[in-house]
Amino acid sequence: MISRRIIRIKVLQVLYAFYSSPDKSINNTERELFFSIQKTYDLYHYLLDLVIEISKHAESVVELRKKKHFPTEEDLNPNIRFIRNQLIAQLSSNESLNKYLGQSKLSWVNEPELIKKLYLTLIDSDFFKSYMASEDNSYQADKKFIEQVLTDVILQSEDLTQLLEEQSIYWNDDLDFVVSMIIKTFKKFKEYTGEDQALLPMFKDEEDRQFSKDLYRKAVLNHDELKEVVTKYTVNWDVERIAFIDELILEMAIAEFLFFPSIPTKVTLNEYIELSKYYSTKKSRNFINGILDKALKALKAEDKILKAGRGLIGEDSNLPS
Repeated sequence: MISRRIIRIKVLQVLYAFYSSPDKSINNTERELFFSIQKTYDLYHYLLDLVIEISKHAESVVELRKKKHFPTEEDLNPNIRFIRNQLIAQLSSNESLNKYLGQSKLSWVNEPELIKKLYLTLIDSDFFKSYMASEDNSYQADKKFIEQVLTDVILQSEDLTQLLEEQSIYWNDDLDFVVSMIIKTFKKFKEYTGEDQALLPMFKDEEDRQFSKDLYRKAVLNHDELKEVVTKYTVNWDVERIAFIDELILEMAIAEFLFFPSIPTKVTLNEYIELSKYYSTKKSRNFINGILDKALKALKAEDKILKAGRGLIGEDSNLPS
Protein backbone atom coordinates (compact mmCIF):
# COMPACT_ATOMS: atom_id res chain seq x y z
CA MET A 1 0.00 0.00 0.00
CA ILE A 2 2.70 2.47 0.97
CA SER A 3 4.09 3.77 -2.32
CA ARG A 4 7.72 4.67 -2.81
CA ARG A 5 6.75 8.32 -3.06
CA ILE A 6 5.20 8.14 0.40
CA ILE A 7 8.30 6.32 1.64
CA ARG A 8 10.45 9.16 0.34
CA ILE A 9 8.21 11.71 2.05
CA LYS A 10 8.38 9.83 5.35
CA VAL A 11 12.18 9.54 5.11
CA LEU A 12 12.44 13.27 4.36
CA GLN A 13 10.34 14.05 7.43
CA VAL A 14 12.35 11.86 9.80
CA LEU A 15 15.64 13.18 8.41
CA TYR A 16 14.46 16.69 9.15
CA ALA A 17 13.54 15.59 12.68
CA PHE A 18 16.86 13.76 13.08
CA TYR A 19 18.99 16.80 12.23
CA SER A 20 16.72 19.17 14.16
CA SER A 21 16.82 17.15 17.37
CA PRO A 22 19.61 16.85 19.96
CA ASP A 23 18.94 13.10 19.94
CA LYS A 24 21.15 11.81 17.13
CA SER A 25 20.29 8.13 17.53
CA ILE A 26 19.97 6.53 14.10
CA ASN A 27 18.13 3.54 15.57
CA ASN A 28 15.58 5.69 17.38
CA THR A 29 14.86 7.74 14.27
CA GLU A 30 14.61 4.61 12.16
CA ARG A 31 11.98 3.32 14.58
CA GLU A 32 10.22 6.67 14.18
CA LEU A 33 10.25 6.17 10.40
CA PHE A 34 8.53 2.80 10.58
CA PHE A 35 6.12 4.08 13.23
CA SER A 36 5.18 6.89 10.85
CA ILE A 37 4.56 4.38 8.05
CA GLN A 38 2.48 2.25 10.43
CA LYS A 39 0.36 5.30 11.26
CA THR A 40 -0.42 5.77 7.58
CA TYR A 41 -1.58 2.16 7.49
CA ASP A 42 -3.69 2.87 10.59
CA LEU A 43 -5.37 5.74 8.76
CA TYR A 44 -6.19 3.43 5.85
CA HIS A 45 -8.23 1.18 8.17
CA TYR A 46 -9.60 4.13 10.14
CA LEU A 47 -11.13 5.71 7.03
CA LEU A 48 -12.56 2.40 5.86
CA ASP A 49 -14.32 2.24 9.21
CA LEU A 50 -15.50 5.84 8.83
CA VAL A 51 -17.58 4.86 5.79
CA ILE A 52 -19.23 2.14 7.88
CA GLU A 53 -19.89 4.54 10.77
CA ILE A 54 -21.64 7.07 8.52
CA SER A 55 -23.91 4.27 7.32
CA LYS A 56 -24.62 3.21 10.92
CA HIS A 57 -25.55 6.78 11.77
CA ALA A 58 -27.93 6.85 8.80
CA GLU A 59 -29.56 3.68 10.10
CA SER A 60 -29.98 5.17 13.58
CA VAL A 61 -31.68 8.22 12.04
CA VAL A 62 -34.11 5.96 10.19
CA GLU A 63 -34.95 4.05 13.39
CA LEU A 64 -35.50 7.25 15.39
CA ARG A 65 -37.90 8.62 12.79
CA LYS A 66 -39.98 5.45 12.96
CA LYS A 67 -40.44 6.06 16.70
CA LYS A 68 -41.79 9.60 16.34
CA HIS A 69 -45.18 10.27 17.92
CA PHE A 70 -46.63 11.10 14.54
CA PRO A 71 -44.42 9.44 11.93
CA THR A 72 -45.06 10.24 8.30
CA GLU A 73 -45.41 7.67 5.55
CA GLU A 74 -41.81 8.40 4.58
CA ASP A 75 -40.71 7.87 8.21
CA LEU A 76 -42.39 4.47 8.31
CA ASN A 77 -41.24 3.39 4.86
CA PRO A 78 -37.87 5.07 4.37
CA ASN A 79 -35.51 4.71 1.44
CA ILE A 80 -32.85 2.43 2.94
CA ARG A 81 -30.66 2.06 -0.11
CA PHE A 82 -27.64 3.73 1.50
CA ILE A 83 -27.74 1.68 4.70
CA ARG A 84 -28.11 -1.47 2.59
CA ASN A 85 -25.22 -0.55 0.31
CA GLN A 86 -23.57 -3.79 -0.80
CA LEU A 87 -19.99 -2.55 -0.54
CA ILE A 88 -20.56 -1.25 3.01
CA ALA A 89 -21.99 -4.64 3.93
CA GLN A 90 -18.80 -6.29 2.66
CA LEU A 91 -16.62 -3.89 4.61
CA SER A 92 -18.65 -4.41 7.79
CA SER A 93 -18.01 -8.16 7.70
CA ASN A 94 -14.42 -8.02 6.44
CA GLU A 95 -12.26 -10.13 8.74
CA SER A 96 -9.00 -8.28 8.05
CA LEU A 97 -10.56 -4.88 8.73
CA ASN A 98 -12.31 -5.95 11.92
CA LYS A 99 -9.21 -7.70 13.23
CA TYR A 100 -6.99 -4.68 12.57
CA LEU A 101 -9.47 -2.25 14.13
CA GLY A 102 -9.73 -4.46 17.20
CA GLN A 103 -5.98 -4.81 17.66
CA SER A 104 -5.20 -1.14 17.04
CA LYS A 105 -8.15 0.14 19.14
CA LEU A 106 -9.11 2.53 16.35
CA SER A 107 -12.67 3.77 16.77
CA TRP A 108 -14.96 6.70 15.95
CA VAL A 109 -17.02 6.15 19.10
CA ASN A 110 -15.90 9.47 20.59
CA GLU A 111 -16.62 11.50 17.46
CA PRO A 112 -20.44 11.48 17.07
CA GLU A 113 -20.55 15.14 16.04
CA LEU A 114 -18.13 14.58 13.18
CA ILE A 115 -20.08 11.54 11.98
CA LYS A 116 -23.29 13.59 12.08
CA LYS A 117 -21.72 16.47 10.13
CA LEU A 118 -20.39 14.14 7.46
CA TYR A 119 -23.81 12.48 7.20
CA LEU A 120 -25.62 15.82 6.83
CA THR A 121 -23.13 16.93 4.18
CA LEU A 122 -23.66 13.66 2.37
CA ILE A 123 -27.48 13.71 2.30
CA ASP A 124 -27.41 17.32 1.10
CA SER A 125 -25.27 16.43 -1.92
CA ASP A 126 -26.67 16.05 -5.42
CA PHE A 127 -24.89 12.74 -5.98
CA PHE A 128 -26.53 11.28 -2.85
CA LYS A 129 -29.98 12.34 -4.03
CA SER A 130 -29.34 10.87 -7.48
CA TYR A 131 -28.11 7.61 -5.96
CA MET A 132 -31.11 7.25 -3.67
CA ALA A 133 -33.54 7.95 -6.54
CA SER A 134 -31.79 5.76 -9.11
CA GLU A 135 -33.33 2.50 -10.28
CA ASP A 136 -29.83 1.06 -10.81
CA ASN A 137 -29.43 -1.22 -7.79
CA SER A 138 -26.30 -2.91 -9.09
CA TYR A 139 -23.19 -3.66 -7.09
CA GLN A 140 -21.16 -1.40 -9.37
CA ALA A 141 -23.51 1.51 -8.69
CA ASP A 142 -23.11 0.93 -4.94
CA LYS A 143 -19.33 0.84 -5.27
CA LYS A 144 -19.21 4.01 -7.39
CA PHE A 145 -21.35 5.79 -4.81
CA ILE A 146 -18.99 4.93 -1.92
CA GLU A 147 -16.04 6.15 -3.97
CA GLN A 148 -17.88 9.47 -4.34
CA VAL A 149 -18.51 9.57 -0.60
CA LEU A 150 -14.74 9.32 -0.12
CA THR A 151 -13.73 11.92 -2.69
CA ASP A 152 -16.60 14.41 -2.41
CA VAL A 153 -17.41 14.26 1.30
CA ILE A 154 -14.65 12.69 3.39
CA LEU A 155 -11.72 14.14 1.46
CA GLN A 156 -13.32 17.60 1.38
CA SER A 157 -14.18 17.79 5.06
CA GLU A 158 -12.23 20.47 6.92
CA ASP A 159 -13.59 19.15 10.20
CA LEU A 160 -12.15 15.73 9.48
CA THR A 161 -8.80 17.16 8.40
CA GLN A 162 -8.57 19.17 11.62
CA LEU A 163 -9.52 16.17 13.74
CA LEU A 164 -6.92 13.93 12.10
CA GLU A 165 -4.24 16.58 12.60
CA GLU A 166 -5.17 16.76 16.26
CA GLN A 167 -5.14 12.99 16.67
CA SER A 168 -1.76 12.37 15.03
CA ILE A 169 0.98 14.55 13.59
CA TYR A 170 1.75 11.65 11.26
CA TRP A 171 -1.54 12.10 9.41
CA ASN A 172 -1.02 15.72 8.33
CA ASP A 173 -0.06 14.88 4.73
CA ASP A 174 -1.64 11.45 4.34
CA LEU A 175 -5.34 11.96 3.65
CA ASP A 176 -5.25 12.28 -0.16
CA PHE A 177 -2.92 9.33 -0.53
CA VAL A 178 -4.89 7.07 1.82
CA VAL A 179 -8.19 7.83 0.07
CA SER A 180 -6.59 6.92 -3.27
CA MET A 181 -5.40 3.63 -1.75
CA ILE A 182 -8.89 2.86 -0.44
CA ILE A 183 -10.35 3.40 -3.92
CA LYS A 184 -7.62 1.12 -5.27
CA THR A 185 -8.68 -1.46 -2.68
CA PHE A 186 -12.28 -1.28 -3.84
CA LYS A 187 -11.22 -2.26 -7.35
CA LYS A 188 -10.30 -5.66 -5.91
CA PHE A 189 -13.75 -6.14 -4.37
CA LYS A 190 -16.28 -8.07 -6.46
CA GLU A 191 -19.97 -8.70 -5.98
CA TYR A 192 -19.24 -12.20 -4.69
CA THR A 193 -16.42 -11.04 -2.38
CA GLY A 194 -16.68 -12.64 1.03
CA GLU A 195 -15.51 -11.71 4.50
CA ASP A 196 -12.02 -13.03 3.75
CA GLN A 197 -11.33 -10.46 0.99
CA ALA A 198 -7.76 -9.24 1.47
CA LEU A 199 -7.03 -5.57 2.01
CA LEU A 200 -3.84 -3.94 0.79
CA PRO A 201 -0.66 -4.94 2.68
CA MET A 202 1.36 -2.20 4.37
CA PHE A 203 4.24 -2.69 1.92
CA LYS A 204 3.85 -4.00 -1.60
CA ASP A 205 6.74 -6.39 -0.94
CA GLU A 206 9.82 -6.89 1.22
CA GLU A 207 11.88 -4.89 -1.26
CA ASP A 208 9.88 -1.74 -0.48
CA ARG A 209 10.25 -2.31 3.26
CA GLN A 210 14.01 -2.62 2.79
CA PHE A 211 14.05 0.47 0.57
CA SER A 212 12.57 2.49 3.46
CA LYS A 213 15.37 1.43 5.79
CA ASP A 214 18.15 1.71 3.22
CA LEU A 215 17.18 5.17 1.98
CA TYR A 216 17.13 6.55 5.51
CA ARG A 217 20.43 4.94 6.51
CA LYS A 218 22.25 5.78 3.28
CA ALA A 219 21.21 9.42 3.65
CA VAL A 220 22.36 9.62 7.28
CA LEU A 221 25.55 7.57 7.11
CA ASN A 222 26.75 9.32 3.95
CA HIS A 223 25.60 12.77 4.97
CA ASP A 224 29.06 14.38 4.74
CA GLU A 225 29.75 12.93 1.30
CA LEU A 226 26.31 13.88 0.02
CA LYS A 227 26.60 17.41 1.40
CA GLU A 228 29.97 17.72 -0.34
CA VAL A 229 28.35 16.82 -3.65
CA VAL A 230 25.60 19.38 -3.05
CA THR A 231 28.19 22.03 -2.20
CA LYS A 232 30.22 21.18 -5.32
CA TYR A 233 27.30 21.78 -7.65
CA THR A 234 26.02 24.88 -5.90
CA VAL A 235 29.26 26.85 -6.31
CA ASN A 236 27.38 29.98 -7.38
CA TRP A 237 25.05 29.77 -4.41
CA ASP A 238 25.53 30.66 -0.77
CA VAL A 239 25.17 27.13 0.65
CA GLU A 240 24.41 28.48 4.11
CA ARG A 241 21.33 30.25 2.71
CA ILE A 242 19.88 27.16 1.01
CA ALA A 243 16.75 26.07 2.87
CA PHE A 244 17.53 23.02 5.01
CA ILE A 245 14.59 21.05 3.59
CA ASP A 246 15.91 21.74 0.06
CA GLU A 247 19.34 20.51 1.08
CA LEU A 248 17.83 17.28 2.42
CA ILE A 249 15.87 16.74 -0.79
CA LEU A 250 19.06 17.17 -2.79
CA GLU A 251 21.01 14.80 -0.54
CA MET A 252 18.33 12.11 -0.72
CA ALA A 253 18.18 12.32 -4.51
CA ILE A 254 21.95 12.09 -4.83
CA ALA A 255 21.95 9.15 -2.41
CA GLU A 256 19.57 7.36 -4.79
CA PHE A 257 21.79 8.22 -7.76
CA LEU A 258 24.85 6.78 -6.04
CA PHE A 259 23.68 3.94 -3.81
CA PHE A 260 20.57 2.42 -5.39
CA PRO A 261 21.66 0.61 -8.53
CA SER A 262 18.21 -0.78 -9.36
CA ILE A 263 16.44 2.62 -9.46
CA PRO A 264 16.69 4.46 -12.79
CA THR A 265 18.11 7.96 -12.43
CA LYS A 266 15.18 9.32 -14.43
CA VAL A 267 12.77 7.94 -11.81
CA THR A 268 14.81 9.48 -8.98
CA LEU A 269 15.02 12.83 -10.75
CA ASN A 270 11.28 12.96 -11.37
CA GLU A 271 10.38 11.82 -7.85
CA TYR A 272 12.44 14.44 -6.04
CA ILE A 273 11.37 17.24 -8.34
CA GLU A 274 7.80 16.17 -7.55
CA LEU A 275 8.64 16.11 -3.83
CA SER A 276 9.95 19.65 -4.03
CA LYS A 277 6.53 20.82 -5.28
CA TYR A 278 5.09 20.02 -1.86
CA TYR A 279 7.95 20.97 0.45
CA SER A 280 9.71 23.84 -1.30
CA THR A 281 8.87 27.26 -2.71
CA LYS A 282 8.49 27.73 -6.46
CA LYS A 283 11.92 29.37 -6.55
CA SER A 284 13.40 26.44 -4.64
CA ARG A 285 11.81 23.90 -6.99
CA ASN A 286 13.56 25.45 -9.97
CA PHE A 287 16.79 25.51 -8.00
CA ILE A 288 16.51 21.81 -7.04
CA ASN A 289 15.68 20.85 -10.61
CA GLY A 290 18.73 22.69 -11.93
CA ILE A 291 21.14 21.35 -9.30
CA LEU A 292 20.02 17.72 -9.71
CA ASP A 293 20.26 18.00 -13.48
CA LYS A 294 23.78 19.40 -13.22
CA ALA A 295 24.89 16.90 -10.56
CA LEU A 296 23.53 13.92 -12.47
CA LYS A 297 25.36 14.89 -15.67
CA ALA A 298 28.61 15.35 -13.76
CA LEU A 299 28.31 12.14 -11.74
CA LYS A 300 27.63 10.16 -14.91
CA ALA A 301 30.62 11.77 -16.62
CA GLU A 302 32.74 10.70 -13.64
CA ASP A 303 31.36 7.12 -13.89
CA LYS A 304 29.97 7.34 -10.37
CA ILE A 305 26.47 6.30 -11.43
CA LEU A 306 26.43 2.51 -11.63
CA LYS A 307 23.08 0.99 -12.44
CA ALA A 308 22.47 -2.73 -12.68
CA GLY A 309 19.52 -4.62 -14.02
CA ARG A 310 17.61 -4.96 -17.24
CA GLY A 311 17.63 -1.72 -19.20
CA LEU A 312 19.57 0.18 -16.53
CA ILE A 313 23.26 -0.32 -17.30
CA GLY A 314 24.70 2.91 -18.64
CA GLU A 315 21.32 4.64 -18.84
CA ASP A 316 22.50 6.69 -21.78
CA SER A 317 18.95 7.27 -22.92
CA ASN A 318 18.06 8.76 -19.52
CA LEU A 319 20.82 11.34 -19.45
CA PRO A 320 19.19 14.77 -19.31
CA SER A 321 19.82 16.93 -22.35
